[in-house]
Parts: sequence; structure tokens; C-alpha cells
Amino acid sequence: MKLTIYNTLSRKKEVFVPLHAPNVGMYVCGPTVYGDGHLGHARPAITFDILFRFLIHLGYKVRYVRNITDVGHLENDADSGEDKIAKKARLDQLEPMEVVQYYVNRYHKAMEMLNVLPPSIEPHASGHIMEQIEFVQKILDNGFAYESEGSVYFDVEKYNKTYNYGKLSGRNVEEMLESTRNLDGQSDKRRSVDFALWKKASPEHIMRWKAPWSQGFPGWHMECSAMGTKYLGAEFDIHGGGMDLMFPHHECEIAQSTAALGKETVKYWMHNNMITINGQKMGKSLGNFITLEEFFTGNHPLLTQAFSPMTVRFFILQAQYRSTVDFSSEALQASEKGLSRLMEGYTRLLKLTSAATSTEETAGLREKCEEAM
Repeated sequence: MKLTIYNTLSRKKEVFVPLHAPNVGMYVCGPTVYGDGHLGHARPAITFDILFRFLIHLGYKVRYVRNITDVGHLENDADSGEDKIAKKARLDQLEPMEVVQYYVNRYHKAMEMLNVLPPSIEPHASGHIMEQIEFVQKILDNGFAYESEGSVYFDVEKYNKTYNYGKLSGRNVEEMLESTRNLDGQSDKRRSVDFALWKKASPEHIMRWKAPWSQGFPGWHMECSAMGTKYLGAEFDIHGGGMDLMFPHHECEIAQSTAALGKETVKYWMHNNMITINGQKMGKSLGNFITLEEFFTGNHPLLTQAFSPMTVRFFILQAQYRSTVDFSSEALQASEKGLSRLMEGYTRLLKLTSAATSTEETAGLREKCEEAM
């Protein structure tokens, strides 16, 4: 049976051919754990859970890596500002790793309730600092990064002369470079389009590690390059995540890995679309999210009732994964009814006694079903 995947990089459907069949390597970006998971977190988890299960069904041996971001993700997804987890720790008067452990536990519980299988490996960014430092050094050694006042930045202009920065997201890099040619001493990086590989920690920054350049912490994009290649190799099959990560996060990942290794690491890029509320992306940073616990309890002003985890899963799966899903209580109620009808039909099928002969042609039905998938 052939599996066809829409590759975001090529912008077309491609027949899935693993690099090292029957083994498949899949990496999916997991959550930054400074708050409870919401519906937007559930969509990639459920989307790639379906892919994980289907690949196993097809007979592949899948190593599924889904990371936990617990350091380096600054506010507004930028190179400046406070670390999201450190800020939560400061506000709650906790150690950062207390915040991480608390929300990781709650995320795991929610995923279990949604019937999402755990990944093969779930690496934490804070547990792979040495790998990230080594990766940064490779990029420096290859001439695609520069040190500035204890921080290390990726040189997008120099990289773009040899490779193509913007190939995933379709950004016009020449225009970006023209508009950000020189920062005139306003920053420790040369151009605003450059991004941090390593940041020197300010005196008040809680989470910091010793590196050749400074006491500091890795840039947000670095963890996935380092951990993906550590557990899946210099080349692997699938990298997935939400469409909002396409730029800058995944674009930067491609650039980092190519600059360090001299080649791209990922064969197929897959992105699920967003959960929206009134046409706007649901997210913590926008303050318009509903947590999974609130869905399960009904304890939110926008909810008219509680919804079971399986109803939430069914609601997400009713839309094609590259389409947006707009939240409303009415849509969830319709999913609840649809799931109920599906389960009632399944229960009736289990009670039916098969006849010795069939009045319908059943040969090939299974193959047709699999082909449609």
C-alpha cells in the first residue's frame, strides 16, 4: 500500500518512501510547558498520533520523537525578552523546573485522556545543552554564524548566498535583507533577520549554562536541530508541527542543520493548520485559548457544557489536518452527536451475525478503504 504525504517543502503530494525502510524517523515539535495545554496543542498531538498509528499499521518500525521545550523560548518568539518558563517561575515564586514538571505532568494526563500514544522518545531542551553547544560550534566553524558580546547569531545573509533561506515558508529573503541591512549599534546582532543560536544571559536570567562564549542559554530554534539529529540521525523522514511554526522556527531549523551538516536533514515536512476562535488563531500569547481541562469540565464562559476527551478528538479529526478548525460550542455539540452515532453503529455491527453467503460484493473493500486513506 502506498502512503501519500503533502510535503510543505515541495508544496505537493509525494509518495512516502522511507530513507531506511522498514525504519521511519519522525520528529514533531511539542509544547513549551509554562501553562496548561489547550485545543491548539491537542491538534498537532492528535494529527501526528494518527500518522504514527498508521505508519505502524503499515508495518514500519517508527521512532517518534516529540520534544519538550523548557528553556530558550522567549516572549513573542523573539531573540529578546524574558524566557516564558522563567517568567512563570518568577510570578509563581517557584523553581523553573517545578513549573516544567507540573505542566509536563498535566500535558501527559491530557494526552492520555485524548487517547494520544506517547512518543518513542520525549527529550527536554534543558537536558541537551551540550549537544546544542556542539551544534552551535559546528555552525561557527563552517562560517555561517558570528559571536557578538557573548551571544552567537546565525548570519542569514551569508547563508543565503550559498543556500536558500526562506524555501520552506516562501519568504522573500532579499527584501528582508534589504530592509534590515544595518542596525547601527542598536543591537548586538548585525541584522534583525539574523537569529540567536546562543544568548548571553542577563544578570537576572535564572536559567543559564556555561559555554565557550558566555554563561547563557540556547536559542529557541537550536533544540530541535540538535535533538532531532541526535535521536534520528543526520537525515530522517518526517518533521511535523503546527503551521504557525513554519516561520521562523522551522525555517531556522533548516538553515541551522544545513549550515552545520552541509545538507538538509528532513525529507518530508508536514504542518497541521490552526484552531481558530472567531477567525483568530487560538494561543496562549493571544489570551484567547481554552484549556483542555476546561473543555473536559465545561468551566469556561464560551462553553455551554462539558465535552468528553473523545468528543474533542473527534471534533479535531472531522477536518482535514491542513484546514483550519473554527471553534464553537455548536460545532462541538455536532461532533458529540456524530461520535455518538458512529459508536452506536459500531456497537450494532458487533452484534450482527454474519451469513454464510453475502448478497453484496465484498472482495476488495479493505483495499479500497486503505487506498482512500
